[in-house]
Amino acid sequence: MKKTVVILTVCIFSVMLTASLFAGGGQEGSEGPITLRYAHVGTPNEPQTRYAAELAKAIEEKTEGRVKVQLFPNSQLGGVSEMVDGVKSGSIDMAHHDFASLGKFLENMSVFNAPFLYRDKEHAILATNPGTSPVLRDLNEELIDVAGIRVLGSHFRGARELSANFPVYSPADLKGKKIRGVPLQLWLTMIQGMGAIPTPVEITELHTALMTGVVSGQENPLTNIYAQKFYEVQTHIMMTDHMHSVLATFINEESWQKIPETDRALIEEALEELAMISIEWSNVDEKDIKQKLMDEGVTFIEEKDGLKIDEFRTAVNAKVREDFPQWVPLIERIQAM
Repeated sequence: MKKTVVILTVCIFSVMLTASLFAGGGQEGSEGPITLRYAHVGTPNEPQTRYAAELAKAIEEKTEGRVKVQLFPNSQLGGVSEMVDGVKSGSIDMAHHDFASLGKFLENMSVFNAPFLYRDKEHAILATNPGTSPVLRDLNEELIDVAGIRVLGSHFRGARELSANFPVYSPADLKGKKIRGVPLQLWLTMIQGMGAIPTPVEITELHTALMTGVVSGQENPLTNIYAQKFYEVQTHIMMTDHMHSVLATFINEESWQKIPETDRALIEEALEELAMISIEWSNVDEKDIKQKLMDEGVTFIEEKDGLKIDEFRTAVNAKVREDFPQWVPLIERIQAM
């Protein structure tokens, strides 16, 4: 009899222990908050850094603390390649970067960073959020299948402009010049289309590369050019508006599924709200930053000054079609939105 009681006691204890372990698995009714590790490469003064901080705050407030976000800015968890690999493996839960950084897993994801693609900022946000973009929804399903990563939304970082230590008016002026490109194929294609020699350089090494002459130019939104102090090593900025920089916010699929459905909806709500707010930030910041760059002695070249944007658009689009012919129908669908 005593032996039977002991056996029953052990069984009951085992069942209770197993139940308690499953209760901590991040599902509905689990104890304690879910903490998401969120990485990005933004420096302290960049809009993308502000976005991550505001998103983390909004997620915690909307979920009433059930979901918390631990931020790792400024490439603390590695450069772009290491960061997206980390999200794929699950060692990093969330991140944001250019859509093209996900192209290593699904090449067609890079189409959302295609140059001269969007009509304006609002169109860029509309086309890059799953709630409003059929193209993104379709590609998202493929990305989840091949990499276990889901794009949750996007935010607007600004139009990318070309800078150099010499004036540029047309692609002919870039012949033989080394221009830094983000270490992704789309950027190398775009720089080639601009007439230059594309040279991959990580953002953390770019200031030094410009200073030492490893590259003689680069392209980034004005806010990033100012935050990274590229005006110290660049004399001219060409207002090409060649790419609307829209950064994807993405998450490891297993991490996403661990979040209760009600809280997932609240996170999506926070992303949608901040996507539109990011446009307002951009409108305010660009005017302010342009004046600050002029005060630093930078010379701006615009269409009214002879900048031949049509030549850049024609040459770059031709090179994109050559290197990514499969994008033609996707680009048509996006531009029709």
